Amino acid sequence: MKNSANTKGAIQMIVIRVVAYAILIFLSILYLFSFYMLIINATRSNAELQSGFALLPKGHFLENLKNAWTDASINIPRGMLNSFIIAGCSAVLTTYFSALTAYGIHAYTFKLKKAATLFIMAIMMIPPQVSAVGFIQLMYRFHLTNNYIPLIIPSIAAPVVFFYMKQYLESVLPMEMVEAARIDGCGEFRTFNQIVLPIMKPAIAVQMIFAFVSSWNNYFIPALLLDKAELKTVPIMIAQLRSADYSKFDMGKVYMFILLAILPVLIVYIILSKSIIKGVTAGSVKG
Repeated sequence: MKNSANTKGAIQMIVIRVVAYAILIFLSILYLFSFYMLIINATRSNAELQSGFALLPKGHFLENLKNAWTDASINIPRGMLNSFIIAGCSAVLTTYFSALTAYGIHAYTFKLKKAATLFIMAIMMIPPQVSAVGFIQLMYRFHLTNNYIPLIIPSIAAPVVFFYMKQYLESVLPMEMVEAARIDGCGEFRTFNQIVLPIMKPAIAVQMIFAFVSSWNNYFIPALLLDKAELKTVPIMIAQLRSADYSKFDMGKVYMFILLAILPVLIVYIILSKSIIKGVTAGSVKG
């Protein structure tokens, strides 16, 4: 009886696991299908795209790449460089200063500690669109339009990233390690940069991915501040395609534009995801 019950339970576990994997595989295929079709359409000519749906790639990938890369109306290489500068700097500043703030709140005991935490979390509840009008007016008053400073420096204040970093520190950082570093004469910034940051590597990698993608895809604020063509980012350039006459436009080139726009995001994710896996498998605290 006991063996029969164990066998029945094992079969049920196998069935549940098979069903779960089947659902995950189906959702993965469904999620990746649109990206697959983007790649397929980027290999087709304008005439082939207008002829109908196709699941197999064609031989116009290099032609579409050349046409998109050398297009005179939309300078996609310059736009990708502009977006990479803004997104890269924003991601670094966001993660570093949010981690530094989280460390300060976590490692120090002071009178307004709880009030400071509540204040930062309250700001997290305010939608960015609420303060956008005042921020744009302020930038015009300071003559900071057509400048990357308003798109990079404000990323230092990131309440959501701070909250994530603080929660992570509370679970992985033993205060004994910080106290030992202080006893050995290690300064606070050296303690943070050489001891705390390596421990936070998985969290930093995750937040850098989110911050990079968010900044890369940001359209609203850059569109209001950047007027010069040589300063525009990829989302602004892609939005310009809406005004195009698609009956006279090369759709193969349009799909290539979109593929080039999301390619850097995928590369950054692949690079940083390795850091996440290494940090999780190796353990957060190393001796």
